[in-house]
Amino acid sequence: MRILVINGPNLNLLGTRRPEVYGTTTLAELEVDLIDFAEQRGARVVCFQSNHEGALIDALHQAIGRHDGVVANLGAYSHTSRALQDAIEAIELPTVEVHISNIYEREEWRATSFTAQACVHSIVGEGIAGYAQAVEYLLANHAP
Repeated sequence: MRILVINGPNLNLLGTRRPEVYGTTTLAELEVDLIDFAEQRGARVVCFQSNHEGALIDALHQAIGRHDGVVANLGAYSHTSRALQDAIEAIELPTVEVHISNIYEREEWRATSFTAQACVHSIVGEGIAGYAQAVEYLLANHAP
């Protein structure tokens, strides 16, 4: 299975931004570990990060025909972007949304995720382990 892992705004600052909320693992470390995790299960992971909504939409569109599923942490865009919700719906690939922190125990505006409405599953509040859980979910439920 080929999986696109897409990270949105501010996730490039993992490891230094609010470590009490997001942990101390950097995005680079997370990506290396996740690629290895997937390879051990016979899957291939490609990672992409951008702070720009249009670039995230473009990456989702480019996943068509290249990937079998998507793991998406779209950061704050998940709470505001109908365009990203539409893009996830449009690509028709099983997408699992990941939130490192528990969005339901934070600010009120974070409790609604528009993008989750287009996803097959959401993993919330599991820290960076949520990414591996998302890969496992795709492998168990959506492998070609």
